[in-house]
Amino acid sequence: MEKKVTIYSKPGCGQCMFTKKYLDKSKVSYFEKNISENPDWAEEVKALGFQTLPVIVIEGEEPFTGYQPQKLDALVI
Repeated sequence: MEKKVTIYSKPGCGQCMFTKKYLDKSKVSYFEKNISENPDWAEEVKALGFQTLPVIVIEGEEPFTGYQPQKLDALVI
């Protein structure tokens, strides 16, 4: 079963771009929450305890920030 993946991002964020490209290349589906489009999503990032982007939330795992391919590899079957 595929885990639900959410990426909090914003325009001009290099690590956000690398994370999304990595997941796209690996054919992992995700929901993107661009915080510049919805201020509530920026509040969700703060509630998760983060101040930098991207924030990656994988169902059943601890959220993390930054471009971290080694953690994203767990999504690739």
